[in-house]
Amino acid sequence: MISLVRKIVTLEGLSRRWQIAVLSSLGMAAGMAALLFRVSGAASYLGTKPETCANCHVMTDAYASWRLGSHSAVAVCTDCHLPHGNVVAKTAFKGMDGLKHSFVFTAGTEPQVLEPSKSAVRVIKESCMKCHIDRFGMIRLASSGERVCWDCHVNIHQEVRSLSASPAALRPRIPSAGWRRTGKETM
Repeated sequence: MISLVRKIVTLEGLSRRWQIAVLSSLGMAAGMAALLFRVSGAASYLGTKPETCANCHVMTDAYASWRLGSHSAVAVCTDCHLPHGNVVAKTAFKGMDGLKHSFVFTAGTEPQVLEPSKSAVRVIKESCMKCHIDRFGMIRLASSGERVCWDCHVNIHQEVRSLSASPAALRPRIPSAGWRRTGKETM
């Protein structure tokens, strides 16, 4: 097994010219990946800062309503939008959802009205129930599958509006999530 790994790493069986070409290509690919990781601020998405979630201009209204609402005193975005209890499930969900969000945002295909996916709805409902377990009626209704908590509690992220209907006055200046310093991070 060790000899097989050694043959692969040393590119045994290839001419010296091909070895240099393959290693150079791998080096360039790794360098480009590192540059993309740095330029995109990908490291900031490994944390839980709400400002990071609001880096995307689409989320500024959600960030503003969270910051001014009651949940900002007790929870951050990941507390409600990621699964609890299992670190592997949480990391996998964050990775898959993050890749989807990155693609949609980069491709410019955001829907005018943002709605959570079916898997996100399940996670958000479970998060509501985790914190509000003392409200039996809400739990019974939410666990029935017929309705979601925010059908009644529309004040969680204010009302759902289309992206083009959000006036710029509602959009706060988002502080840096820590990866880019502009000198204009104050709110």
